This record gives sequence, structure tokens and C-alpha cells, in this order.
Amino acid sequence: MRAVTKTPDSLTTALTAHIADAIATAGGWIGFDQFMALALYTPGLGYYANDSAKFGLLPGSGSDFVTAPELTPLFGQTLAVQVDEAFEHTGTSEVWEFGAGSGALALQLLDALGERVQRYTIVDLSGSLRARQQTLLAAHAHKVQWVDALPERFEGVVVGNEVLDAMPVKLLACHGGQHGGVWHERGVALHDGAFTWADQATDLRPPVEVEGPQDYLTEIHPQGEGFIRMLADRLQRGAAFLLDYGFGESEYYHPQRHMGTVMCHQGHLSDSDPLVEVGRKDITAHVNFTAMALAAQEAGLQVLGYTTQAHFLINCGLAQRMVELPPLERATAAKLIMEHEMGELFKVIALGAGEAWEPLGFSQGDRSHRL
Repeated sequence: MRAVTKTPDSLTTALTAHIADAIATAGGWIGFDQFMALALYTPGLGYYANDSAKFGLLPGSGSDFVTAPELTPLFGQTLAVQVDEAFEHTGTSEVWEFGAGSGALALQLLDALGERVQRYTIVDLSGSLRARQQTLLAAHAHKVQWVDALPERFEGVVVGNEVLDAMPVKLLACHGGQHGGVWHERGVALHDGAFTWADQATDLRPPVEVEGPQDYLTEIHPQGEGFIRMLADRLQRGAAFLLDYGFGESEYYHPQRHMGTVMCHQGHLSDSDPLVEVGRKDITAHVNFTAMALAAQEAGLQVLGYTTQAHFLINCGLAQRMVELPPLERATAAKLIMEHEMGELFKVIALGAGEAWEPLGFSQGDRSHRL
């Protein structure tokens, strides 16, 4: 059975039909993690695999959202200070960036690090984004390479800005309150040719008991945890710095966060319905950083630090760089660290292969003890 979409957009029509076929093949229901993976990554059709603009400052550009590197080059220039220190501590000289987006962060890091980076490897599944990155990074073409998967063994400094939030999550819903309630996995089915939510009983549970009498919707992150375990298995020497929006476990599964964190971005607006306009908008979920830290430790990586983006960037010298900017650019850069913008919601976690050390970005305000 093929879903009938109301939009004339051929991309959405084709992707909707593709997902509908997957639902039919699976017997009428797929988990939300599979739906999210298909909506974002189906070759040629998924949001991150098609030719839409995605990244940009203004809706008029056709973009859907802005990330820190597009906001100001100071983001990458400041992160480069931490990467350079990591090179010294780990004895490496290669950067591995996951999900490089427009290529803005790669350009900023390459420009700032200069000869200190010998090779820059981008791990990206999107062919359309790869073409955009190649154009932007043409001046560094002799150092940059693209791969669609990690090698079995590698070393260097891993960076990932807003990568974990785009990894598919499983949705869990408790009906009847947590005390005596019944947990279900929330998935996607078809009804009258449209995608609809459908719940199935499950043995899956959040990692902690959620208090409170209300119904509760939340996420678990097996794919994100699997990504961390893969890093642990393959990173022989080096460190990883992952920046994203999210919380530690106690905040993530707080009783007041009973609607979950899945959200969509389109035209610089946010909404909470991933079942419509598939392929034309981003789908994300906040990161449970405790789950990522535990996965890292259990797989043999060191947790080198965890803090807010504001603390991290200030520790790496952002404030001094901002002083030199004209007022308008300074105000834009301030969004990286302002509490009501990106400073508090965005976190940074650092993982290391080898002996533990304290990266500069966590010298003040480390929150590892809260994980």
C-alpha cells in the first residue's frame, strides 16, 4: 500500500511511497527509529541525502536552520584551540569530522590549524552535501578526503557538531502513569494513506525510573550509543569532541519533560510533527549525554570532560576573540555562549583513547560529576 501525499513536491511523494513500502513490508508498523532513518537518510530522497539547502542564516536562502559554524567563524577558530591541544596530548595530526554539513566548520578548523593538521577526513553519507563541501574546501583539497565509513583502525581528533541529535531514536510511551502504567514503543503505521502514530507493547524501558502520575513520552538512543562504541573500538589513539543540545540523564528523564524531545526544523521554524513533509524538514532529538558517557566508558574510552558550550568556548578563549570584533559581529558571536541562546542547552563531551588528561575546554565548569 502506498501513501498518498497532498503536496505536489515529487521528492516528498517519492519518499512517502518508499517509507510506505517499508511499513507494508514490515507488516504494517515500523519503529520510529526506522522511520527517522528513512526520512533523513534514504539515498537521494531523505532530508540529508537530497539537494535542499538545509544550512543557512536566513529563511530567504532556502535553508532550514543555522548551526554554530554558520553563525560565526569564531566557533571553529575557538574549537581549533582545543583540537590543537589534543594533537599535542595524543601525538596525532589528523582531524576526523562527522556530519560536516555545509563544510563551514572544516574550513574554519583548517584555516586556523594550518600546517598543524596533516589530513582532514570527513565522514559524511550525503552526496549532495559532499559536493558543497568540496567546493567550499577547494583551497585545502590536498589535505581533505571524504569517506562514507570509518576504517577498522584510525587515530586522530574526532569532531562532531550536531551529529548525535540527528541519529535515529526509539520512542517509548507510558500510558496510565509510570506507577502501574504500561510501556509501549511508539512507531509509525498508515491510515487512509497518511502516516500515523501507532504503539506496540514492549519490554524496552528508559534507563531510569520516571516519577509522576502522568502519561510519559521519551526517547532512548541505541544508535547514538552504538556510534560511541564504534569510536571506542576503532580509535586507537586520539580524542573526540562532540557538541550538541541535550542533558544528563536526571534532566533528560525529568517528570516535567513528559512530551519527549523530538522536534523538526523547516524554514527556520520548529514543529513537533515528523510525520508530514517527510524529506523536506530535519528531524532531531536531544542527546542523553549520560548514555553516551556510559557507552564510552563501558567500551574503553575515557570521559575527559563534559560541560556547557558556553564554559567550553570561554575556556578556549572565545571572550578574548570577541573583544576584537565590531559590535554587530560581537553580538552574533555572543549567541554561542548566552544562556537563552546556545550557551546552556548545548553541551560538549570529550572522550579519549589512552591515558586521561584534562582538556583546556573543561578547565572551568566541568560537569562530568553530574552525568
